[in-house]
Amino acid sequence: MTTAVAPAAKPPPTTTISRVRWVVCGLLFCATTINYMDRQILGLLAGTLQKEIGWNEIEYARIVIAFQAAYALSYAGFGRLIDVIGARNGYSLAITFWSLAAMGHGLARTVFGFGVARFALGLGEGGNFPAAIKAVTEWFPRKERALATGLFNSGANVGAVVAPILVPFLTLRFGWQMSFVVIGAVGFVWVFFWWWLYESPRNSRRVSAAELALIHADPPEPPPVKLPWHRLLGYRQTWAYIVGTSLSAPIWWFYLYWLPKFLNKQYGLDLEHLGPPLVVIYSLTCVGSIGGGWLSGYLLRRHWSLNASRKTALLLCALAVMPVMLAPQVPQLWIATLLVGLAASAHQGWSANLYTLVSDLFPKQAIASVVGLGGTFGSLTAMVFSQSAGTILQKTGSYWSLFIIAGSSYIVALGIIHLLTPRMQPADLSRS
Repeated sequence: MTTAVAPAAKPPPTTTISRVRWVVCGLLFCATTINYMDRQILGLLAGTLQKEIGWNEIEYARIVIAFQAAYALSYAGFGRLIDVIGARNGYSLAITFWSLAAMGHGLARTVFGFGVARFALGLGEGGNFPAAIKAVTEWFPRKERALATGLFNSGANVGAVVAPILVPFLTLRFGWQMSFVVIGAVGFVWVFFWWWLYESPRNSRRVSAAELALIHADPPEPPPVKLPWHRLLGYRQTWAYIVGTSLSAPIWWFYLYWLPKFLNKQYGLDLEHLGPPLVVIYSLTCVGSIGGGWLSGYLLRRHWSLNASRKTALLLCALAVMPVMLAPQVPQLWIATLLVGLAASAHQGWSANLYTLVSDLFPKQAIASVVGLGGTFGSLTAMVFSQSAGTILQKTGSYWSLFIIAGSSYIVALGIIHLLTPRMQPADLSRS
Protein backbone atom coordinates (compact mmCIF):
# COMPACT_ATOMS: atom_id res chain seq x y z
CA MET A 1 0.00 0.00 0.00
CA THR A 2 1.42 3.36 -1.00
CA THR A 3 0.94 6.57 0.82
CA ALA A 4 0.05 9.60 -1.22
CA VAL A 5 2.59 12.36 -0.87
CA ALA A 6 1.09 15.78 -0.62
CA PRO A 7 2.62 18.31 -3.00
CA ALA A 8 5.10 20.63 -1.39
CA ALA A 9 3.50 23.85 -0.33
CA LYS A 10 4.61 26.94 -2.20
CA PRO A 11 6.55 29.35 -0.03
CA PRO A 12 4.47 32.38 0.83
CA PRO A 13 5.38 35.48 -1.14
CA THR A 14 7.86 37.59 0.71
CA THR A 15 6.60 40.76 2.27
CA THR A 16 10.09 42.05 2.96
CA ILE A 17 10.92 45.19 1.02
CA SER A 18 14.42 44.76 -0.39
CA ARG A 19 16.70 47.77 -0.81
CA VAL A 20 18.02 47.23 -4.32
CA ARG A 21 16.85 50.66 -5.41
CA TRP A 22 19.24 52.26 -2.92
CA VAL A 23 22.12 50.18 -4.33
CA VAL A 24 21.24 51.67 -7.72
CA CYS A 25 21.24 55.12 -6.11
CA GLY A 26 24.71 54.35 -4.72
CA LEU A 27 25.98 53.53 -8.21
CA LEU A 28 24.54 56.80 -9.51
CA PHE A 29 26.24 58.62 -6.63
CA CYS A 30 29.61 57.07 -7.52
CA ALA A 31 29.25 57.93 -11.21
CA THR A 32 28.43 61.55 -10.38
CA THR A 33 31.41 61.69 -8.02
CA ILE A 34 33.70 60.51 -10.82
CA ASN A 35 32.05 62.93 -13.23
CA TYR A 36 32.88 65.92 -11.07
CA MET A 37 36.39 64.77 -10.20
CA ASP A 38 37.20 64.60 -13.91
CA ARG A 39 35.52 67.93 -14.50
CA GLN A 40 37.14 69.84 -11.65
CA ILE A 41 40.80 68.99 -12.24
CA LEU A 42 41.21 71.82 -14.75
CA GLY A 43 39.91 74.44 -12.31
CA LEU A 44 42.25 73.21 -9.58
CA LEU A 45 45.25 73.24 -11.89
CA ALA A 46 44.32 76.50 -13.64
CA GLY A 47 46.98 78.53 -11.82
CA THR A 48 49.70 75.92 -12.38
CA LEU A 49 48.81 75.43 -16.04
CA GLN A 50 48.50 79.17 -16.65
CA LYS A 51 52.17 79.53 -15.73
CA GLU A 52 53.25 76.46 -17.69
CA ILE A 53 51.10 76.89 -20.82
CA GLY A 54 50.88 80.68 -20.67
CA TRP A 55 47.19 81.35 -21.23
CA ASN A 56 45.37 84.52 -20.14
CA GLU A 57 41.86 84.90 -18.67
CA ILE A 58 40.13 85.07 -22.05
CA GLU A 59 41.97 81.99 -23.38
CA TYR A 60 41.10 80.13 -20.18
CA ALA A 61 37.46 81.10 -20.67
CA ARG A 62 37.60 79.68 -24.21
CA ILE A 63 38.91 76.36 -22.89
CA VAL A 64 36.01 76.28 -20.44
CA ILE A 65 33.59 77.18 -23.25
CA ALA A 66 34.91 74.29 -25.38
CA PHE A 67 33.71 71.91 -22.66
CA GLN A 68 30.39 73.70 -22.30
CA ALA A 69 29.72 73.72 -26.05
CA ALA A 70 30.26 69.95 -26.26
CA TYR A 71 28.26 69.46 -23.07
CA ALA A 72 25.35 71.41 -24.59
CA LEU A 73 25.34 69.18 -27.67
CA SER A 74 25.83 66.00 -25.72
CA TYR A 75 23.25 66.70 -23.03
CA ALA A 76 20.40 66.84 -25.53
CA GLY A 77 21.86 64.07 -27.70
CA PHE A 78 22.40 61.67 -24.82
CA GLY A 79 18.99 62.57 -23.40
CA ARG A 80 17.30 61.36 -26.57
CA LEU A 81 19.65 58.35 -26.94
CA ILE A 82 19.06 57.18 -23.37
CA ASP A 83 15.29 57.31 -23.87
CA VAL A 84 15.87 54.92 -26.80
CA ILE A 85 18.60 52.51 -25.59
CA GLY A 86 17.99 52.75 -21.84
CA ALA A 87 20.00 53.88 -18.84
CA ARG A 88 22.18 50.76 -18.65
CA ASN A 89 23.66 51.04 -22.14
CA GLY A 90 23.60 54.82 -22.31
CA TYR A 91 25.39 55.34 -19.01
CA SER A 92 28.08 52.79 -19.89
CA LEU A 93 28.74 54.53 -23.21
CA ALA A 94 28.90 57.98 -21.63
CA ILE A 95 31.33 57.19 -18.81
CA THR A 96 33.63 55.14 -21.05
CA PHE A 97 33.90 58.04 -23.49
CA TRP A 98 34.47 60.73 -20.87
CA SER A 99 37.03 58.62 -18.95
CA LEU A 100 39.12 58.27 -22.11
CA ALA A 101 38.81 62.02 -22.72
CA ALA A 102 39.80 62.82 -19.10
CA MET A 103 42.96 60.74 -19.42
CA GLY A 104 43.69 62.42 -22.76
CA HIS A 105 44.26 65.77 -21.00
CA GLY A 106 47.64 64.44 -19.98
CA LEU A 107 48.75 64.66 -23.63
CA ALA A 108 47.80 68.34 -24.07
CA ARG A 109 50.59 70.96 -24.24
CA THR A 110 48.87 74.01 -25.79
CA VAL A 111 45.73 76.08 -25.32
CA PHE A 112 44.28 74.40 -28.43
CA GLY A 113 45.18 70.95 -27.09
CA PHE A 114 43.37 71.59 -23.83
CA GLY A 115 40.42 72.94 -25.78
CA VAL A 116 40.20 69.69 -27.77
CA ALA A 117 40.49 67.57 -24.62
CA ARG A 118 37.79 69.61 -22.84
CA PHE A 119 35.49 69.33 -25.87
CA ALA A 120 35.84 65.54 -25.84
CA LEU A 121 35.22 65.45 -22.08
CA GLY A 122 32.05 67.49 -22.51
CA LEU A 123 30.74 65.11 -25.17
CA GLY A 124 30.92 62.22 -22.72
CA GLU A 125 29.93 63.96 -19.50
CA GLY A 126 26.68 65.22 -21.01
CA GLY A 127 25.25 61.72 -20.56
CA ASN A 128 25.58 61.60 -16.78
CA PHE A 129 22.50 63.43 -15.58
CA PRO A 130 20.00 62.30 -18.25
CA ALA A 131 20.97 58.68 -17.50
CA ALA A 132 20.86 59.18 -13.72
CA ILE A 133 17.46 60.88 -13.76
CA LYS A 134 16.16 58.15 -16.07
CA ALA A 135 17.39 55.47 -13.63
CA VAL A 136 15.84 57.25 -10.64
CA THR A 137 12.51 57.47 -12.47
CA GLU A 138 12.64 53.73 -13.24
CA TRP A 139 13.66 52.66 -9.73
CA PHE A 140 11.89 55.03 -7.31
CA PRO A 141 8.29 55.99 -6.59
CA ARG A 142 7.47 59.69 -6.83
CA LYS A 143 7.61 60.26 -3.06
CA GLU A 144 11.25 59.09 -2.92
CA ARG A 145 12.59 60.62 -6.13
CA ALA A 146 13.66 64.00 -4.72
CA LEU A 147 15.63 62.30 -1.93
CA ALA A 148 17.19 59.80 -4.35
CA THR A 149 18.09 62.63 -6.71
CA GLY A 150 19.59 64.63 -3.85
CA LEU A 151 21.63 61.62 -2.76
CA PHE A 152 23.10 60.83 -6.15
CA ASN A 153 23.56 64.53 -6.93
CA SER A 154 25.61 64.88 -3.73
CA GLY A 155 28.22 62.86 -5.60
CA ALA A 156 29.04 66.11 -7.37
CA ASN A 157 29.91 67.58 -4.00
CA VAL A 158 31.94 64.57 -2.89
CA GLY A 159 33.84 64.66 -6.15
CA ALA A 160 34.51 68.33 -5.59
CA VAL A 161 35.78 67.50 -2.07
CA VAL A 162 37.96 64.58 -3.09
CA ALA A 163 39.52 66.32 -6.09
CA PRO A 164 41.18 69.15 -4.07
CA ILE A 165 42.78 66.46 -1.91
CA LEU A 166 43.94 64.09 -4.66
CA VAL A 167 44.95 66.56 -7.37
CA PRO A 168 47.56 68.50 -5.34
CA PHE A 169 48.94 65.21 -3.99
CA LEU A 170 49.31 63.66 -7.45
CA THR A 171 50.52 66.88 -9.10
CA LEU A 172 53.18 67.78 -6.54
CA ARG A 173 54.59 64.24 -6.53
CA PHE A 174 54.08 62.93 -10.06
CA GLY A 175 53.21 65.94 -12.24
CA TRP A 176 49.92 67.38 -13.46
CA GLN A 177 49.67 64.87 -16.30
CA MET A 178 49.36 61.99 -13.83
CA SER A 179 46.42 63.74 -12.11
CA PHE A 180 44.39 63.53 -15.30
CA VAL A 181 45.43 59.94 -16.07
CA VAL A 182 44.86 58.40 -12.62
CA ILE A 183 41.54 60.10 -11.87
CA GLY A 184 40.27 59.53 -15.42
CA ALA A 185 40.93 55.78 -15.17
CA VAL A 186 38.59 55.39 -12.18
CA GLY A 187 35.59 55.50 -14.52
CA PHE A 188 36.43 52.10 -16.01
CA VAL A 189 36.11 50.49 -12.56
CA TRP A 190 32.61 51.94 -12.25
CA VAL A 191 31.55 50.61 -15.67
CA PHE A 192 32.36 47.07 -14.53
CA PHE A 193 30.10 47.28 -11.48
CA TRP A 194 27.34 49.09 -13.37
CA TRP A 195 27.22 46.48 -16.11
CA TRP A 196 27.22 43.70 -13.52
CA LEU A 197 24.53 45.11 -11.18
CA TYR A 198 22.12 47.29 -13.16
CA GLU A 199 18.89 45.99 -14.65
CA SER A 200 15.37 47.34 -14.88
CA PRO A 201 13.34 46.59 -11.70
CA ARG A 202 11.08 44.06 -13.44
CA ASN A 203 14.06 42.08 -14.76
CA SER A 204 16.15 42.15 -11.58
CA ARG A 205 16.38 38.92 -9.59
CA ARG A 206 17.48 40.88 -6.54
CA VAL A 207 14.23 42.83 -6.16
CA SER A 208 11.56 41.44 -3.86
CA ALA A 209 7.89 41.52 -4.86
CA ALA A 210 7.23 44.05 -2.12
CA GLU A 211 9.93 46.43 -3.38
CA LEU A 212 8.68 46.07 -6.94
CA ALA A 213 5.19 46.96 -5.77
CA LEU A 214 6.57 50.02 -3.97
CA ILE A 215 8.49 51.15 -7.05
CA HIS A 216 5.32 50.94 -9.17
CA ALA A 217 2.96 52.33 -6.53
CA ASP A 218 2.25 55.55 -8.45
CA PRO A 219 -0.85 55.75 -10.69
CA PRO A 220 -0.28 54.21 -14.13
CA GLU A 221 1.05 56.55 -16.78
CA PRO A 222 -0.64 57.18 -20.14
CA PRO A 223 0.48 55.09 -23.12
CA PRO A 224 3.90 56.12 -24.49
CA VAL A 225 3.86 58.90 -27.07
CA LYS A 226 6.92 59.53 -29.23
CA LEU A 227 7.63 63.24 -29.50
CA PRO A 228 10.45 65.00 -31.36
CA TRP A 229 12.35 67.72 -29.54
CA HIS A 230 10.55 70.60 -31.22
CA ARG A 231 7.22 69.25 -29.92
CA LEU A 232 8.56 69.10 -26.35
CA LEU A 233 9.56 72.74 -26.70
CA GLY A 234 5.89 73.57 -27.20
CA TYR A 235 5.11 72.81 -23.53
CA ARG A 236 5.27 75.40 -20.78
CA GLN A 237 6.49 72.65 -18.43
CA THR A 238 9.56 72.10 -20.62
CA TRP A 239 10.37 75.80 -20.52
CA ALA A 240 9.95 75.91 -16.74
CA TYR A 241 12.77 73.38 -16.43
CA ILE A 242 14.84 75.08 -19.15
CA VAL A 243 14.59 78.46 -17.41
CA GLY A 244 15.47 76.98 -14.02
CA THR A 245 18.53 75.29 -15.46
CA SER A 246 19.60 78.17 -17.70
CA LEU A 247 19.70 80.68 -14.85
CA SER A 248 21.35 78.40 -12.27
CA ALA A 249 23.76 76.14 -14.19
CA PRO A 250 26.14 78.99 -15.17
CA ILE A 251 26.61 79.82 -11.48
CA TRP A 252 27.70 76.28 -10.65
CA TRP A 253 30.13 76.32 -13.58
CA PHE A 254 31.47 79.63 -12.25
CA TYR A 255 32.23 78.05 -8.87
CA LEU A 256 33.89 75.01 -10.45
CA TYR A 257 36.18 76.90 -12.80
CA TRP A 258 36.78 80.29 -11.19
CA LEU A 259 36.51 79.69 -7.46
CA PRO A 260 40.12 78.39 -7.14
CA LYS A 261 41.30 81.41 -9.15
CA PHE A 262 39.19 83.73 -6.96
CA LEU A 263 40.75 82.32 -3.79
CA ASN A 264 44.21 82.64 -5.32
CA LYS A 265 43.71 86.27 -6.36
CA GLN A 266 41.75 87.43 -3.33
CA TYR A 267 43.63 85.60 -0.58
CA GLY A 268 46.88 84.42 -2.19
CA LEU A 269 46.16 80.67 -1.91
CA ASP A 270 48.40 78.46 -4.07
CA LEU A 271 47.75 74.86 -5.18
CA GLU A 272 49.13 73.43 -1.93
CA HIS A 273 46.80 75.58 0.23
CA LEU A 274 43.61 75.61 -1.85
CA GLY A 275 42.42 72.31 -0.42
CA PRO A 276 41.00 73.27 3.03
CA PRO A 277 38.58 76.03 1.94
CA LEU A 278 37.42 74.04 -1.11
CA VAL A 279 36.87 70.95 1.03
CA VAL A 280 34.76 73.01 3.44
CA ILE A 281 32.72 74.56 0.61
CA TYR A 282 31.95 71.31 -1.14
CA SER A 283 31.34 69.44 2.12
CA LEU A 284 28.60 71.96 2.82
CA THR A 285 27.08 71.23 -0.58
CA CYS A 286 26.48 67.62 0.48
CA VAL A 287 24.18 68.95 3.20
CA GLY A 288 22.28 71.09 0.69
CA SER A 289 21.93 68.35 -1.91
CA ILE A 290 20.54 65.75 0.49
CA GLY A 291 18.68 68.25 2.66
CA GLY A 292 16.98 69.94 -0.28
CA GLY A 293 15.76 66.62 -1.63
CA TRP A 294 14.65 65.50 1.83
CA LEU A 295 12.75 68.73 2.51
CA SER A 296 10.30 68.53 -0.37
CA GLY A 297 9.74 64.83 0.34
CA TYR A 298 9.09 65.65 4.01
CA LEU A 299 6.55 68.30 3.06
CA LEU A 300 4.81 65.81 0.77
CA ARG A 301 4.59 63.33 3.64
CA ARG A 302 3.06 66.12 5.74
CA HIS A 303 0.30 66.28 3.11
CA TRP A 304 1.46 69.49 1.45
CA SER A 305 0.58 69.64 -2.22
CA LEU A 306 3.22 68.75 -4.79
CA ASN A 307 3.19 72.35 -6.00
CA ALA A 308 3.75 73.81 -2.53
CA SER A 309 6.35 71.22 -1.52
CA ARG A 310 8.62 71.63 -4.52
CA LYS A 311 8.34 75.42 -4.75
CA THR A 312 8.86 75.97 -1.01
CA ALA A 313 12.10 73.99 -1.21
CA LEU A 314 13.16 75.97 -4.29
CA LEU A 315 12.33 79.28 -2.56
CA LEU A 316 14.37 78.50 0.54
CA CYS A 317 17.34 77.53 -1.65
CA ALA A 318 17.01 80.73 -3.72
CA LEU A 319 17.01 82.87 -0.56
CA ALA A 320 20.02 81.03 0.90
CA VAL A 321 22.05 81.83 -2.22
CA MET A 322 21.69 85.60 -1.95
CA PRO A 323 24.33 86.37 0.75
CA VAL A 324 27.07 85.19 -1.65
CA MET A 325 26.93 88.66 -3.22
CA LEU A 326 29.00 89.84 -0.24
CA ALA A 327 31.85 87.34 -0.81
CA PRO A 328 34.21 89.63 -2.80
CA GLN A 329 33.83 92.38 -0.19
CA VAL A 330 34.88 90.49 2.96
CA PRO A 331 38.57 90.57 3.93
CA GLN A 332 38.52 87.30 5.92
CA LEU A 333 39.10 84.09 3.98
CA TRP A 334 36.87 81.91 6.12
CA ILE A 335 33.90 84.27 6.06
CA ALA A 336 34.08 84.29 2.26
CA THR A 337 34.44 80.50 2.34
CA LEU A 338 31.26 80.10 4.40
CA LEU A 339 29.30 82.52 2.18
CA VAL A 340 30.28 80.61 -0.96
CA GLY A 341 29.69 77.29 0.83
CA LEU A 342 26.16 78.32 1.79
CA ALA A 343 25.42 79.41 -1.79
CA ALA A 344 26.88 76.25 -3.33
CA SER A 345 24.96 74.12 -0.82
CA ALA A 346 21.73 75.92 -1.69
CA HIS A 347 22.46 75.43 -5.39
CA GLN A 348 22.61 71.68 -4.91
CA GLY A 349 19.36 71.68 -2.97
CA TRP A 350 17.87 73.71 -5.82
CA SER A 351 19.19 71.21 -8.39
CA ALA A 352 17.79 68.19 -6.53
CA ASN A 353 14.30 69.68 -6.64
CA LEU A 354 14.66 71.05 -10.17
CA TYR A 355 15.63 67.64 -11.55
CA THR A 356 12.72 66.07 -9.69
CA LEU A 357 10.41 68.66 -11.21
CA VAL A 358 10.86 66.93 -14.58
CA SER A 359 9.56 63.61 -13.25
CA ASP A 360 6.64 65.49 -11.67
CA LEU A 361 5.66 67.14 -14.94
CA PHE A 362 6.45 64.48 -17.59
CA PRO A 363 5.91 60.72 -18.06
CA LYS A 364 8.87 58.38 -17.88
CA GLN A 365 9.42 58.03 -21.62
CA ALA A 366 10.17 61.78 -21.96
CA ILE A 367 12.27 62.32 -18.80
CA ALA A 368 15.76 62.01 -20.28
CA SER A 369 14.82 64.07 -23.35
CA VAL A 370 13.52 66.97 -21.26
CA VAL A 371 16.53 66.82 -18.91
CA GLY A 372 18.76 66.79 -21.98
CA LEU A 373 17.07 69.86 -23.45
CA GLY A 374 17.41 71.72 -20.15
CA GLY A 375 21.05 70.77 -19.89
CA THR A 376 21.71 71.99 -23.41
CA PHE A 377 20.17 75.40 -22.74
CA GLY A 378 21.96 75.56 -19.38
CA SER A 379 25.28 74.90 -21.08
CA LEU A 380 24.59 77.56 -23.71
CA THR A 381 23.91 80.21 -21.07
CA ALA A 382 26.97 78.99 -19.16
CA MET A 383 29.06 79.59 -22.30
CA VAL A 384 27.85 83.19 -22.43
CA PHE A 385 28.54 83.63 -18.72
CA SER A 386 32.02 82.11 -19.01
CA GLN A 387 32.96 84.37 -21.91
CA SER A 388 31.66 87.37 -19.95
CA ALA A 389 33.57 86.29 -16.84
CA GLY A 390 36.83 85.97 -18.78
CA THR A 391 36.37 89.38 -20.41
CA ILE A 392 35.39 91.12 -17.16
CA LEU A 393 38.29 89.64 -15.23
CA GLN A 394 40.81 90.34 -17.98
CA LYS A 395 39.74 94.00 -18.18
CA THR A 396 38.87 94.82 -14.56
CA GLY A 397 40.27 92.07 -12.36
CA SER A 398 37.13 92.38 -10.18
CA TYR A 399 34.77 89.55 -9.22
CA TRP A 400 32.12 91.86 -7.75
CA SER A 401 29.65 91.91 -10.67
CA LEU A 402 29.95 88.14 -11.17
CA PHE A 403 28.95 87.43 -7.58
CA ILE A 404 26.02 89.85 -7.87
CA ILE A 405 24.68 87.73 -10.74
CA ALA A 406 25.42 84.53 -8.79
CA GLY A 407 23.34 85.72 -5.85
CA SER A 408 20.29 87.00 -7.70
CA SER A 409 19.66 84.57 -10.58
CA TYR A 410 17.86 81.86 -8.58
CA ILE A 411 15.06 84.05 -7.24
CA VAL A 412 14.48 85.36 -10.78
CA ALA A 413 14.37 81.79 -12.08
CA LEU A 414 11.83 80.72 -9.47
CA GLY A 415 9.55 83.61 -10.36
CA ILE A 416 9.54 82.56 -14.01
CA ILE A 417 9.03 78.88 -13.11
CA HIS A 418 5.95 79.84 -11.09
CA LEU A 419 4.55 81.90 -13.96
CA LEU A 420 5.00 78.97 -16.35
CA THR A 421 3.66 76.25 -14.00
CA PRO A 422 1.49 77.99 -11.38
CA ARG A 423 -0.22 74.71 -10.33
CA MET A 424 2.42 72.15 -11.42
CA GLN A 425 0.01 70.57 -13.90
CA PRO A 426 1.70 67.61 -15.67
CA ALA A 427 2.19 67.96 -19.42
CA ASP A 428 -0.48 66.30 -21.51
CA LEU A 429 1.60 64.66 -24.23
CA SER A 430 -1.44 63.02 -25.77
CA ARG A 431 -2.53 66.30 -27.32
CA SER A 432 0.46 66.08 -29.69
